[in-house]
Amino acid sequence: MQKLVDGIHKFQRELFSQDQQLFETLVEGQNPLALFVTCSDSRIDPSRLTQTRPGELFIQRTAGNIVPPYGSVHGGEAATIEYAVSVLKVRDIVICGHSHCGAMAGLLDPQSIEPLPAVKAYLEHAEATRRIVQENYGHLTDPEKRLTLTVEENVLVQLESLRTHPSVAAAIGRGQLKLHGWVYKFETGEVFAFNPDEAQFLPLQDIALPVDAQVRTLPPI
Repeated sequence: MQKLVDGIHKFQRELFSQDQQLFETLVEGQNPLALFVTCSDSRIDPSRLTQTRPGELFIQRTAGNIVPPYGSVHGGEAATIEYAVSVLKVRDIVICGHSHCGAMAGLLDPQSIEPLPAVKAYLEHAEATRRIVQENYGHLTDPEKRLTLTVEENVLVQLESLRTHPSVAAAIGRGQLKLHGWVYKFETGEVFAFNPDEAQFLPLQDIALPVDAQVRTLPPI
């Protein structure tokens, strides 16, 4: 706890003064570039990863970067998505999984989460991910590769779940919203983005943005 307190003191003493004008303008409201949905894992720092400043990223964090289908849970996830799309008018939503994800490891090993009923219940929203890996990739036995594949498949499953939210479906239909699937490998700093044309995750720097997306989008990594 002392480290947190010391950090606040340092922020107030050194960092706030450097960007005081920025923080003062935030009183007027927010205009984020994107909604960034990622895992609650403490090893993930969305703002540092994307090099965004306060007010530029609307963030939602859940175990396993899970997005429950609309209507299945009356909680903060749906409210956050709806507010980001309908009120803040974000033009992009990123679902970002990550390497060595504990939630996905638990999904692959159900016995390990038996003592955690809340975690077990929440991971039911990733049941499609588990079934895809179990039924379509039985030949993949290497634990590390299997976990990496699960992380990737889960990003795609959660993107489909995101499309069940009415605000998202409507905005996509109007051509005012784009969805992106990323996987962050925190031990190397690499980010991989799903390319529908190639049907695989490719290094983000190898994927060109459409010209009309370059005006208002996340900065390159």
